[in-house]
Amino acid sequence: MPLFDALGFRWDRSAVPTSVPAHSLERVCFRFHKMLPEFVWDASVLEGNPFTFPEVKTLLDGVTIGGRKISDQEQILNLAESSKRLLSMVKSGQFSLTKTVFIELNGIVARKEALEWGLFRGEGQETNYTPDVGLGERGRYTPLPTLPGAPELNRVFSEGVSALQECEPFERATAFFLFGALQQFFFDGNKRTSRFMMNGVLMSHGIDAISVPAAKAQEFNEKMVRFYLSKDATEMMDFLAGCHPDAEAILPPPEEDRDHDSGMEP
Repeated sequence: MPLFDALGFRWDRSAVPTSVPAHSLERVCFRFHKMLPEFVWDASVLEGNPFTFPEVKTLLDGVTIGGRKISDQEQILNLAESSKRLLSMVKSGQFSLTKTVFIELNGIVARKEALEWGLFRGEGQETNYTPDVGLGERGRYTPLPTLPGAPELNRVFSEGVSALQECEPFERATAFFLFGALQQFFFDGNKRTSRFMMNGVLMSHGIDAISVPAAKAQEFNEKMVRFYLSKDATEMMDFLAGCHPDAEAILPPPEEDRDHDSGMEP
């Protein structure tokens, strides 16, 4: 099945970076471990979690934070635990772009937060409720319906992952994030879990992980709304590349810089 048909969205493939700096597995894992508090805080801000960065660091050091909701604290701890589990998988060579890994990470990310976690919608006790994604003033996005046994979700996942094998690692990783966000395989934690899978693909190929900075949360949300509405991932692919630590090396210079370098009139 053609790539775009399998995933349910499209993008300008010529605009995706193909030359991305690669490092040793030890190097990318070391960076991810060192940056873990920042990664957890960035991810929590995207979820609207009120914890500050110093509070996240304090909580990860094992000290509870007074005056915060238990649910917000648990979300932080789930993000930290799933980050550590991903790191362990990558280090040991256990990470793969499979349903087994996907549902294990969701089982940690969405624990006690989702209706059910660690399985696709319809594979547990709840077989009728279909969640949707709020798009603010643009309405709501509704994914495939929840069905007993999740036959359609499993088919879409299998065909999507198979089609992604034709992509280079950076394109495959970022496309999988958007694939998981669009298809909503779980009752909750889809974007978080799919970003972990994205980073698992990247790090497994020696490419540094991507974290969407807390300062870009609004921009991220606005672009995701447009993605859900248009099913065109070009803008989000470019945004994710811009969030990569090697963004200056992998993205083309702005048009005005190219014009200047070539001696063209502004």
